[in-house]
Amino acid sequence: MQNMLTIISNALCRITGRHAGAQTVSELLIDLSEYVNITSPTAPVMVTTERQPPEPPPVSARAPEAQLVSAQTDAVARPGARVVVSRSYADFTPAMTFDIKKCDVHRLEEGPPLKAELTREQGLQYYRTMQTIRRMELKADQLYKQKIIRGFCHLYDGQEACAMGIEAAINPTDHLITAYRAHGYTYTRGVAVKEILAELTGRKGGVAKGKGGSMHMYAPHFYGGNGIVGAQVPLGAGIALACQYQGNNQLCVTLYGDGAANQGQLFESFNMAALWKLPCIFICENNKYGMGTSVERAAASTDYYKRGDYIPGLRVDGMDILCVREATKFAADHCRSGKGPIVMELQTYRYHGHSMSDPGVSYRTREEIQEVRSKSDPISLLKERMLSNNMASVEELKEIDVAIRKEVEEATQYATSDPEPPLDDLCNHIFANSPPLEVRGTNPWVKLKSTS
Repeated sequence: MQNMLTIISNALCRITGRHAGAQTVSELLIDLSEYVNITSPTAPVMVTTERQPPEPPPVSARAPEAQLVSAQTDAVARPGARVVVSRSYADFTPAMTFDIKKCDVHRLEEGPPLKAELTREQGLQYYRTMQTIRRMELKADQLYKQKIIRGFCHLYDGQEACAMGIEAAINPTDHLITAYRAHGYTYTRGVAVKEILAELTGRKGGVAKGKGGSMHMYAPHFYGGNGIVGAQVPLGAGIALACQYQGNNQLCVTLYGDGAANQGQLFESFNMAALWKLPCIFICENNKYGMGTSVERAAASTDYYKRGDYIPGLRVDGMDILCVREATKFAADHCRSGKGPIVMELQTYRYHGHSMSDPGVSYRTREEIQEVRSKSDPISLLKERMLSNNMASVEELKEIDVAIRKEVEEATQYATSDPEPPLDDLCNHIFANSPPLEVRGTNPWVKLKSTS
């Protein structure tokens, strides 16, 4: 025993640099424990009971208590096991205020605010919606190239912030009408992905029973795509007239592109809307090209937000969802207050060509498209904001992406397996709530029936 004490004493001398002297076992152990406490890094606490929730964040950054999720509380199987605590809602920033680009204004004393608040829930919702539109349009591109989708098909990828930003700023009971690039708005107005894709493939389960196709989809308070360039604008003014006549405090968002901005019927609609102070937001989605012609070659004035002349106007960064949302809120308040119509120009960009027959690179370079993708992509911009401000995790956004891909793939299966409508359905739904009637077919001897 004495030999053992001597060995331990000598070892302690060499370790600590101090003379241990003749000590008992207990004294040697006390010396050794003091040395370990002084020189060793803090040892992890061995958890033998339930795990404790993480420390709450500062009061200024805390989420509502109902959203707080405690850490996992299953017991650790053995002493010294590593404790892995999953992130909870309390770990994320619940809301942030961001600086946004100033809007150019016309005939307005002041414009929309220069700051926009974004909550975590809003950010996730906006991300999910825009990413769904993007994936849906990429799938439509694939199906068209496989010759499963035929006819006209105008894709919306690149312009997702416009559709989502507008929808976030108006009420579900407000009205919206747009041109033929309508898939994104059909989705934001409440139509399921599978119904949109089934309409594109001409199936019975499509939103328009497979008879409308890409340019003619409809939903409650959504008056669809319209195939005639600019023709939806007078219709939108008429919808706004109905809102005013009924006194329901609703408005109509009337969308058109830079290519339609030179149509005469636009200016007729502007005139009547201004005369009667209609609650109409005229929105020009300026994606820089009308078919294959750049705006500089097609318009003597590219300040589309000033085209209303006597109508106030805004020019907005259409690639930033927060800019679009705040500007649309401003415009909606303007209309609801009885001041009449307002014109908005959303500066945006389409990644695909004008339609599927347009490769999109004969009048612009691939480098131009790639530069917009890398610097101004609306989904990437929102994602970067959320990640850099701890409003979401990379894993969480990846889970959303995976769920969206699954949804789109399932919708594709539905859109390619659902039956086509029978010939007997061809003339149905021409009129609403009318008795059955006969419709002439392709020649006077062919008679078809129409039911509402």
